[in-house]
Amino acid sequence: QVELLESGGGLAQAGGSLRLSCEASSLTSNIYGMGWFRQAPGKEREFVAHIMWNNGIDYYTDSVKRRFTISRERNTVYLQMNSLRPDDSAVYYCGARAHIGGIVDEMSAYDAWGQGTPVTVSS
Repeated sequence: QVELLESGGGLAQAGGSLRLSCEASSLTSNIYGMGWFRQAPGKEREFVAHIMWNNGIDYYTDSVKRRFTISRERNTVYLQMNSLRPDDSAVYYCGARAHIGGIVDEMSAYDAWGQGTPVTVSS
């Protein structure tokens, strides 16, 4: 099974930036795509962004379009977060899809998850 390790979370001011990293190891040849989700206290985990492993095609939830950018370099996927807002505060998780199919903005499409990295945006 693919193993994922996130890093890069922390504290930022509104309007600031953070970059999250998710390094994949073990059976990375099985990855079809990777995504970022987030979960704020008391809320359900929600989709943020997805990138296809082989061709880099990306997809975002509406609330982060033109602010966040997902990218991949070798076995690491990044989430560049700009123009941060307090409502971006959450624990961010990366997930890996090791099979074709599924809906990329649903958790059921993912086969492996990282441990999460917290992001706090102050106003």
